[in-house]
Amino acid sequence: MQDGPRTGPGTTPGREPDTRPDAGTAGPGRGWLRRLPILVIAVVAVLGAVLLRDWLSFETLAQNRTRLLEFRDANYLACVLVFMAAYIAVVAFSLPGGTIATLTGGFLFSTFPGVVFNVTAATIGATAIFLAARWGLGDRLARRMEAGDGLIRRIKAGIDESQWEMLFLIRLVPAVPFFVANLVPAFVAVPLWRFVVTTFLGIIPGTLVFTSVGAGLGAVFASGGRPDLGIIFEPRVLLPILGLCVLAALPILLKALRGRKGL
Repeated sequence: MQDGPRTGPGTTPGREPDTRPDAGTAGPGRGWLRRLPILVIAVVAVLGAVLLRDWLSFETLAQNRTRLLEFRDANYLACVLVFMAAYIAVVAFSLPGGTIATLTGGFLFSTFPGVVFNVTAATIGATAIFLAARWGLGDRLARRMEAGDGLIRRIKAGIDESQWEMLFLIRLVPAVPFFVANLVPAFVAVPLWRFVVTTFLGIIPGTLVFTSVGAGLGAVFASGGRPDLGIIFEPRVLLPILGLCVLAALPILLKALRGRKGL
């Protein structure tokens, strides 16, 4: 004689019980623990915005440029590691000074290999905050979106259908804040490897521009001026980036047109 369907807490007649590792076990203590990394990041970000806003600045770089160059010449590998660790922390905790960090990479290490150090450090920092957000909130939000009403579920499905294109697009568009592009993918269950690949490749154009500006800071310091950070909005720089944005968005537009025509 076979047993009837099992019932009890967490089960519904006619349905298999939820066997996910975190199903029914995430009590108040564990839920708070999962949110701890993103809470720490949020607190540090707020404190950093207040305490470090004036310190992580172009003026600080200008005042310490000689000591930085001396340290680089005497301890090149240590300088690379310290710089990348600082850059990772800036990105991972969403601290002010991301642009200054990129300029510093160009100033210390020239356009190449400076751009490699900048892109690598930014990707590692972005991955850290992505994992913290997904571990603390992302998985739960993604499940709620999938189980939500028709509109929310369709939005989630639309994002899932064009994840590669959407991820490249938010990285390439200069108007999208970097921390937003780090958090949003965590809330829609983007796979880690896809996030890392699109982050690394997607930030190369903009990072290359600012790294090259940083490589020319020697002349800027000598003249007592300031770098032209608006260079990214000049046609010769902006148009190629917008072209990449169009290429990233084209598959999304084609899918939308096909869906509208019923193809």
